[in-house]
Amino acid sequence: MPGFLLHQGAVVTCAHGGTAQPTMPNPRVLVGGMPTVTIAAPYVIAGCAFPPPPAGNGPCVTAQFVTSALRITSNGQPLLLLDSQALCVPTATPLLIASTQVRATGM
Repeated sequence: MPGFLLHQGAVVTCAHGGTAQPTMPNPRVLVGGMPTVTIAAPYVIAGCAFPPPPAGNGPCVTAQFVTSALRITSNGQPLLLLDSQALCVPTATPLLIASTQVRATGM
C-alpha cells in the first residue's frame, strides 16, 4: 500500500508515550531537507511510561521495523513508510507514527 516516506523529523512514539528516534538516518535520500529512514535502522526510545518488572515488562528501550516499502530502496535497503510496522523491545508493543512529511510517497 502506498504511503508517505518516513524521515528523521517524523513524530514516532511507543504505545506508552515514549519518544522514538532512528539511530541511523539515511542521508542519501532527503525529503523536506531531512534524511529518510531505512528498515535497517533501529529506533531508540526515551520516556516510556510502561512499568518495569514485576508490574510489567517495560519500559520500551528500542524498536525495529518489520515492514517497509516494497518498491523503493536506498543503499539496497527498503525505505520506511507511514504505514510501516515496528515492534518494541522488550515489550513487543508497536511504534505509533503520528506524523511525517506529506510530499513524497513510496510503495
